Amino acid sequence: CIGFKAFREVLCMSSNASTEDLCSPNPCQNRAICRIRGDGYSCFCVPGFQGAHCQIDVNECVSQPCRNGATCVDRVGTFSCLCPRGSLHSPLPSDICTALMFTGPTCVLEIDECQSQPCLNGGSCHDYVGGFSCTCLPGFQGHQCEININECQEQPCQNGGHCIDGVNDFSCDCSHTAFTGKHCETPLPPCQSEPCFNSAICEDNQGNYSCECWPGFEGRQCDIDISECDSAPCMNGGRCIERSWQALYGSEPLLPEHYDPQHAAGYICSCPPGKTGFLCEELINHCDPSPCQNGGRCESDTGGYICHCLIQRHNGFLYGGVNCDVRLVGCEGHECQNQGSCSPFLLDGTHGYTCSCSPGYTGPLCKTPTTFSFERKGYLLLQSPLVDTEMSCNITLSFKTVLPRAMLFQRNSRGLLLSLELDEGQLQLTLSKEASTESPIQLLELPHNVTDGEWHSVEAVLGNWVLTLKLLDDSGSCGSQLCHKEAAVQTTLAGLASPPQNTFIGGVLQDSDGPSEGAPLPAFIGCMRDVFVDWQLVVPEEWLSDSAVNVSPGCSHRDHCLDVPCQNRGECVNLWQSYQCRCPRPYEGQDCEEEHVTARFGNEDSQSYAAFTITDDLSHNLSVSLFVRTRRHNGLLLALANSSSQYLHMWLEDGRVTVQLDNFESLKAEGAIDDGEVHFVRVEMEKDRITLYVAAEKQGHVEGRTVKVQAGDTVYVGGLLESRTTSVFGGYFKGCIQDLRINDRRLQFFWLDTSVKAFPLELMVNVTSGCSGGQRLQCENPCLNGGLCYSTWDDFACTCPLRTAGRRCEEVRWCELSPCPMDAECRMLNQGYECYSNATFLNESTVLSYQGNGQISRNLTNLSLNLRTRKRNVAILHAQNGSAFVTLSVQDGFLSMELQNVSTVSLSSRRTVSDGEWHSVQLFMAAPWALTSRWTLVLDEEIEEASTSRRKGGNLDFLRQDVDIFVGGFAPKAGWTLVGCLGTVELGGIALPYLSSSDVNLPRLQEEQFIQTSLNQPLLGCSGAPLCEPNPCLNGGECQDLFNTYNCSCAEGWAGRRCDFYTNTCASNPCVHGNCSVSGLSYECTCDFGYAGVHCEEEVDMCENHVCAHGGTCLHGPDRYACLCAENYTGPLCKRPKLPVSVCGDDIRNYTCFNGGNCTERELSCDCPPGFIGHRCEQEVDECKSNPCLNGGYCRNLINKFVCVCDMSYAGDTCQTDLTSGGLSSDLLLSVSLASVVLLLVLIFTSIGLVMTLNRRATHGTYSPSRQEKEGSRVEMWSIIQPPPVERLI
Repeated sequence: CIGFKAFREVLCMSSNASTEDLCSPNPCQNRAICRIRGDGYSCFCVPGFQGAHCQIDVNECVSQPCRNGATCVDRVGTFSCLCPRGSLHSPLPSDICTALMFTGPTCVLEIDECQSQPCLNGGSCHDYVGGFSCTCLPGFQGHQCEININECQEQPCQNGGHCIDGVNDFSCDCSHTAFTGKHCETPLPPCQSEPCFNSAICEDNQGNYSCECWPGFEGRQCDIDISECDSAPCMNGGRCIERSWQALYGSEPLLPEHYDPQHAAGYICSCPPGKTGFLCEELINHCDPSPCQNGGRCESDTGGYICHCLIQRHNGFLYGGVNCDVRLVGCEGHECQNQGSCSPFLLDGTHGYTCSCSPGYTGPLCKTPTTFSFERKGYLLLQSPLVDTEMSCNITLSFKTVLPRAMLFQRNSRGLLLSLELDEGQLQLTLSKEASTESPIQLLELPHNVTDGEWHSVEAVLGNWVLTLKLLDDSGSCGSQLCHKEAAVQTTLAGLASPPQNTFIGGVLQDSDGPSEGAPLPAFIGCMRDVFVDWQLVVPEEWLSDSAVNVSPGCSHRDHCLDVPCQNRGECVNLWQSYQCRCPRPYEGQDCEEEHVTARFGNEDSQSYAAFTITDDLSHNLSVSLFVRTRRHNGLLLALANSSSQYLHMWLEDGRVTVQLDNFESLKAEGAIDDGEVHFVRVEMEKDRITLYVAAEKQGHVEGRTVKVQAGDTVYVGGLLESRTTSVFGGYFKGCIQDLRINDRRLQFFWLDTSVKAFPLELMVNVTSGCSGGQRLQCENPCLNGGLCYSTWDDFACTCPLRTAGRRCEEVRWCELSPCPMDAECRMLNQGYECYSNATFLNESTVLSYQGNGQISRNLTNLSLNLRTRKRNVAILHAQNGSAFVTLSVQDGFLSMELQNVSTVSLSSRRTVSDGEWHSVQLFMAAPWALTSRWTLVLDEEIEEASTSRRKGGNLDFLRQDVDIFVGGFAPKAGWTLVGCLGTVELGGIALPYLSSSDVNLPRLQEEQFIQTSLNQPLLGCSGAPLCEPNPCLNGGECQDLFNTYNCSCAEGWAGRRCDFYTNTCASNPCVHGNCSVSGLSYECTCDFGYAGVHCEEEVDMCENHVCAHGGTCLHGPDRYACLCAENYTGPLCKRPKLPVSVCGDDIRNYTCFNGGNCTERELSCDCPPGFIGHRCEQEVDECKSNPCLNGGYCRNLINKFVCVCDMSYAGDTCQTDLTSGGLSSDLLLSVSLASVVLLLVLIFTSIGLVMTLNRRATHGTYSPSRQEKEGSRVEMWSIIQPPPVERLI
């Protein structure tokens, strides 16, 4: 028999094969297949048999495929392993179980005893061969952590605390002890037991406690409720409810819904019907809303309300009735007379009225008068019987008089005399004994003047042995003083019964009882009305004729002051039958008609004075007063002298009144009085003090001595006898003096017709009467500029025309008269004005020339102007007089000055001025008062950058007269002509004006002037050539005229002097799908993802030239592409073969492992190959995540490995070797490089082989004929090798 390698068959040959069917019967055993092949047959063995006729049963256990001590069981074509069992310790030490320790087809998989989670209570399980162990959490023990350790076993709780076991912990229940803390070791604070009641605040205090009670509670533990209702506070039958009655909360509507001990203090009154208020003290307001109409006031009552109707008219009518709703018409057609007022009323539905009489009338219709008068001495006697056993009297009366002393009434009763009198205009009530000269028993006075001719009402009462005096006038008339006084009277004064009481009104009988000594009071002269004696009204119609003496009804008094008899502001005093005038100074006479004659001193500048002699010794208090009028600043007013010296002086010093006593300190007034007005001056000397008043205002005081003015002393007025002595006090007085007085004595310069007390005049020199102004001060045309002169006292005044001022109208506000043209500026000068303006200079025709007018007298020590030009070499000003000259120019853009006078001076600015801008220039001598001085140049007011000449030079006075001063050039046709503008040039502060006399509206009145002598008129204003017309700027640029040059403000994207250079090449947004950036004269487009082209206008096909491998499909993205890989490949570019997938379980419960993971049927879990992680081995481990490559090497992630692609200067597994170091040779570098390449190739082929191997299907111990055939056709039983676990299916 011949065996073939390609088949599991044996070919047997026979010599007679051609005539015999060798396969029948089947010579092959064990279900092998027989096939005729040539002259023989072949047996095709089923797996598990071999031999020529498949008669040999292959023992698959010969290769010992079972591991870990497992028993191999041979089967037909296969084998099975009986895995060994081991002892497994249970939680009970005596219980030992046996269980499988390994599993799998060959028992190579260790059984994980921890999979069933045998460890309890969160213990961690640790698997090992044939068993497991548990690591218990704190608090547990046992093989499977099933035992909870009892932490209470050691009884940690103290002081009787109950221990409660926990997990690895315990807690102590201290609630039934007096301790606290984790072990009940700390005694509880006293407040812990909450000993305080009613939510009181407990406070610990060194082992004890105190309770802070809320209002309404008391006691050590706040357990006592204070009973606020014990005092029965609720009125009118109200029920008291304490806020602390907790049981009533929720049911009593007056209490809140919930009880709060913090607000349990106090009580609430539950009021009965008809009562309200906190204490039920108020009646229910029946007046809310008010039923009263027409402004009536409602008053609530127990049974209802009462309306108090308005006593004033409401809407023109009075109302009455219960609700003030009835219009009162009782006064319609009333008959009240003598201005009596009618008051309507409504009584039982009937309308009526009453008359309220005005003072002086009585009766139902006010027809009866109650007024009577005493025109001369008289009285009214009233007799009344004694009614009471005690002394009593009540008299009320109204009166008016002007006499300060008079008797109002007198009443005698029971030996007592009660009198009401006027004394010094004040009321005085006295109670005294009859016919007695002793002092009054009682005296009451009211400090009010009631003798002013007006009506006053008074009440005098004696009752219950109390004496009362009351003034019944309006309370406002009393002011801060009392209108009422009373005093007690001794009860022992009551006498025996006497004849009827007599009451005298206005006076008494000459022989009536009364004090016999002393001057009697004069009788009352005046009027009385509404006299009530013991509440009985005295009516003139009813008294007896013999009881009234010189008393007439009515009041016929006429106030003589109504005729205004007093002149010159005199105050008239009514004396009832006559009047008296109180005259103000300086007036005298019965009607103040005579004025003290004014004495004029110094008329016509003469020396005037007067002297008076004192005839009586004066008191120590001295008063000197007078009226003064003057315009003189200094002069003697008054002096007092005796035989030995002058001891008092009063004089004017700088217009202020000054007083001095002997050599004491002088006293000077605060203000001057030399204004030509009349001033009243008064000096008061009391004791040792001198006080000065001017117009009743105190000016001050000084200490002095007591003044003794004796008879024979002399008073000098206006001056002394000797002019030398007078000059010490400012000389002789010039002005007027009037009404000079010393105390109450007049010093009359000229006698009055009225007799007054006066000291005699001894001497008077050049004093005239009257107070007229000096004749030499009359106007002699002193007012200038058309001012109108008018004369004042001792002076004149000018009424100035519009826009002029000054005492003589000498100040003219020229610039308010608008003398300059519109484009010029007016500036005021001392004697006139000047017009300042700018001028434009273009060529030789615009050069101007000036000369002084011959009136210039000041020193010309400075030069100033404003300049604007763009030329770098121009002449601004030039003038020459003989060898002296001055030149101001611009040289190479710098301002320069050259001056030849005495010596040569040169100056130059530090900055250029030819920039087309305005520059201010100031040139001046540092010492202008000197003949020679250094010159200083200040440009644009920059003092810090000022230039000063090294040499001294003279001034510019040689330009005052007859010298041509050229402005704008050296001279006509001399070159260096200015092209630009100049402001008005000033030489020594005198302007060189561009406007001539014909160009201004008013003449120039200043004496010093420079006159323009050139014929050509200056070009006023400042303007350059019109460089912006036409517009030189291109592409929409805006032209700006910058004075003889221009500037172009270019539109966006353009630049250059004329906007002819396009700068913003991106302005047109040329990039369609990208960002534009300017690049020189062009632009560049940075395209968005997915676009390309110069302008980013082309959409890019991201899949063009893609590198998706192994048939992967390119998927378009917005800025990149992705590869959709074929079934057997994966990776970003589909370059990595996909590892196999294993599935275990059944249709109901299955599990899938990816990337070559081995799925376990029993556990349904994945054993991942190296390089993969995850529950399903779905995640490849990124070995490059830790950045293992050094020195900038690039890491490539492989399965379970990584490769570093190094920079050319580095080598090694992690690019750790620096190839540029000196110790490395080229041979070493070459060797390292070759080794790296070889290593990379080995890794790649190894990965491919691993993938191909994993893709082959796995079987359980199947026979491999291919392996057997490779070893040889004959295989002995002892030479059978272990079949591989994976092979091809035949």
